[in-house]
Amino acid sequence: MSFLSVCRSCLVKYLEENNTCPTCRIVIHQSHPLQYIGHDRTMQDIVYKLVPGLQEAEMKKQREFYHKLGMEVPGDIKGETCSAKQHLDSHRNGETKTDENSNKETSEEKQEEDNDYHRSDEQVSICLECNSSKLRGLKRKWIRCSAQATVLHLKKFIAKKLNLSSFNELDILCNEEILGKDHTLKFVVVTRWRFKKAPLLLHYRPKMDLL
Repeated sequence: MSFLSVCRSCLVKYLEENNTCPTCRIVIHQSHPLQYIGHDRTMQDIVYKLVPGLQEAEMKKQREFYHKLGMEVPGDIKGETCSAKQHLDSHRNGETKTDENSNKETSEEKQEEDNDYHRSDEQVSICLECNSSKLRGLKRKWIRCSAQATVLHLKKFIAKKLNLSSFNELDILCNEEILGKDHTLKFVVVTRWRFKKAPLLLHYRPKMDLL
């Protein structure tokens, strides 16, 4: 498979209907190719340096986009915007930092990120409904978690709440389609829910053995 840098939004639209590379047509992944999109930060940094004001303009557009949809701005966009603003402010004020101070701040920031427990991730609101008389409904069916969480995480969560012996006893569905355990919630929102109004409605039921 060839490696190329392309517009992410165009690639996401393409992969909603295809699972192959748009250049060489080799299969990326049979069920969830979106999870194999890499962010080319080196190319992104080069473009930002070549085009003055582009990064700030893009961050502004992204914030406006999420606000228009009534969604929370993803944590990575917030972080990039904040970092860019701090970087510009320090240069405007003629401030410079020693390597020792920079390393100390970086270490403190990393420690803070490690203790964040994914709260700065893009969040997804979910409603978990039971569609089987063989299982009981959850007392609290409305949850909010990281978009990077997977269907497997939800299975384990439900199994623990219902005191099931194994999470493998469950199927989770979206629009009556069984979801793969490795699907991230972001992938489900993009490809199954297609950015419909929140919350993301998912159903759970006892696992059905297919003949």
